[in-house]
Amino acid sequence: MRHGHTAWNRAGRIQGRTDEPLDAEARQHLSHLRLPDEFAGATLFSSPLVRAAETARIVGRSEPVIVPELIEMDWGLCEGQYGIEMLKDPASGYRHIEEWGWTYRPPGGETPAAVWERLEPWLRTLEGEAVVVSHIGIMRVLLARATGWDFEGPPPFRIKRDRLYRIDVHDSGALSHDGSPVRLLEVPDS
Repeated sequence: MRHGHTAWNRAGRIQGRTDEPLDAEARQHLSHLRLPDEFAGATLFSSPLVRAAETARIVGRSEPVIVPELIEMDWGLCEGQYGIEMLKDPASGYRHIEEWGWTYRPPGGETPAAVWERLEPWLRTLEGEAVVVSHIGIMRVLLARATGWDFEGPPPFRIKRDRLYRIDVHDSGALSHDGSPVRLLEVPDS
């Protein structure tokens, strides 16, 4: 699942590996959510970035295992910039996701293919069920591998917050996705 909102998310700034915390509204919102019961026995993993680790702690009600490989895609010189402004300037090197391909590299950043190269070995170490709290870049790469999307044209999925995207890691190393996000459960006020 994707981490909760940060001030940079709400402002439309590209975060990448900049370690922005959740904002107060996100913390409040997430405190009223929890993982569905079917994930009670799953191991909880998180990116090392504070926004993901804090999201994991809040909705998972436990301390996550921090996994360096789950850090967000490196956006290089685009980090801190406003995507909408960068799209207006062809010289920025910034492009819509539908125009990336696996080899798109933001200036000074990381390609989706490089993200996959660091994720694949870690995925092969997983045993049993896992809940992973990370970032949209990580989720796009995993869902692209699971659905066969090649970062060309519209993606066959939409990543929303407060949802779990079930991805099966098969013995062959192949990934699959059932196409049905699972909503987090609301916690009634006590």
